[in-house]
Amino acid sequence: MSLTRLTLGHFRNHAETRLEGPRTFNLLVGENGAGKTNVLEAISLLAPGRGLRRAALAEMASRGGETGFAVAAELEHGEVALGTASRPETPGRRTVRVNGAEKPATALAEWLSLAWLTPAMDRLFAEGASARRRFLDRLVLARDPGHARQAARYETALRDRNRLIAESAEPDPAWLDAIEAQLAVHGSALVAARCALVADLGEALAALPDQPFARPALAYDSETPADEAALAAALRHGRPRDRAAGRTLTGPHRDDLIVTLAAKAMPAAAASTGEQKAMLVSIVLAHASLAGGGRSDSIRPRLILLDEIAAHLDPLRREALFDRLAQSGAQVWMTGTEVAPFEAITGEAAVWRVRDGTVERI
Repeated sequence: MSLTRLTLGHFRNHAETRLEGPRTFNLLVGENGAGKTNVLEAISLLAPGRGLRRAALAEMASRGGETGFAVAAELEHGEVALGTASRPETPGRRTVRVNGAEKPATALAEWLSLAWLTPAMDRLFAEGASARRRFLDRLVLARDPGHARQAARYETALRDRNRLIAESAEPDPAWLDAIEAQLAVHGSALVAARCALVADLGEALAALPDQPFARPALAYDSETPADEAALAAALRHGRPRDRAAGRTLTGPHRDDLIVTLAAKAMPAAAASTGEQKAMLVSIVLAHASLAGGGRSDSIRPRLILLDEIAAHLDPLRREALFDRLAQSGAQVWMTGTEVAPFEAITGEAAVWRVRDGTVERI
């Protein structure tokens, strides 16, 4: 299956845009501010979460959210229809539909596998751990659609526990027991899924050539017990400390992805900007190369969104990037200010010119 049609309605500067007949490679070309990244952002909303910009819904809608927005896609010539929308009367909520039936946002993960790389992620290794956790969870979700439900249920239980331990009165131990049982179930599942992906990515990275992209080494930094019973016990034992802090100090919400430039045994944050970018590209390429298995990978279309990816790559690295993407089996969406850096693939790509929120195929 593949994405065969995309429609945007009142989404940022796109009043009404339709892209028909995407191919394996899809290129959006236009000046800065024309609306290229907006198309990628719209696609990213066809997965659970807040999209590649993590923007508020009102920011995505035209005219400051007065009209709401709609994004729709068809897979395999209309066999599956996905849609998401916001409405002015419910500004903080977006609705999701699959084949016309309203579903929770987590249901989108059953139908599409999405990963992306944007210029805003170039400082991922120098930022706080939360950004790296989101990056890792996005990669896990691209392989395992159930990860979204585990994460959502963990976050709900975490909010409940934090609210209880922040109260001045001593919480009811029975309530805490029940909430911590939920945290242990879903938290241990999150840790297991993250560790499994990091291990698989490590093998995939080892199989990639050393050049032309820098090879990173990955490690999952966690003090969270991977065993469900052990995590529940740790949460119970940590209640006094957590009450003093006013928040939960044990769990996968405090873990981190550690990235090292393998050739120099150097923390990624200390590497040059170019080396950090190259390591990010390597991770995305390694992820794309992972073998599929089961429904989550063999049936769901896999999409990779690459915003301004060719801007800072020399011809050798661009050629290597396109070759590896072609071998990945994923549908790739890229943006650029001009066609020239993509000449190697324009013969086989679908190319659209974007101008002031309008899109024309060229």
